[in-house]
Amino acid sequence: MNSHNIIVNKLSLVGNYGFDGAKNVEIHDSTLITKDAFWNCENVTIYDSKIVGEYFGWNSSNIKLVNCTIESDQGFCYMDNITLENCVLVNTDLAFEYCTNINAEVNSTIESVKNPISGHIHANHIQKVIADDADIITTNIKISDGQE
Repeated sequence: MNSHNIIVNKLSLVGNYGFDGAKNVEIHDSTLITKDAFWNCENVTIYDSKIVGEYFGWNSSNIKLVNCTIESDQGFCYMDNITLENCVLVNTDLAFEYCTNINAEVNSTIESVKNPISGHIHANHIQKVIADDADIITTNIKISDGQE
């Protein structure tokens, strides 16, 4: 918890709250099975990894995932500056809630996206977009899928 300046290669982690509060983290070729992973984090980059666990990344900023597979119920919420490049989301719903500065290129179906604030989300298919917060200015977010 609250660790800094971490570089990891080929980590296999099973346990909850992985990397909570960490800063300046770089992860390669790893498998992380962890609920509430990367909460309250800053400056995290993850490459070529698999992450399974609900509530990924809440309250974090400057998070980048490249060539990753992520399975996370209500993952990617309350985040700022979140980037997904060439990623696959599996069984991921209510994603990107109240996130700002999103740049997500997802090569799979996203079950649902809920109330993102700003940025761009593109996926092969998005089953459901939930926009039920009248305070969000919807022109600040672009959501597209392969169906368009």
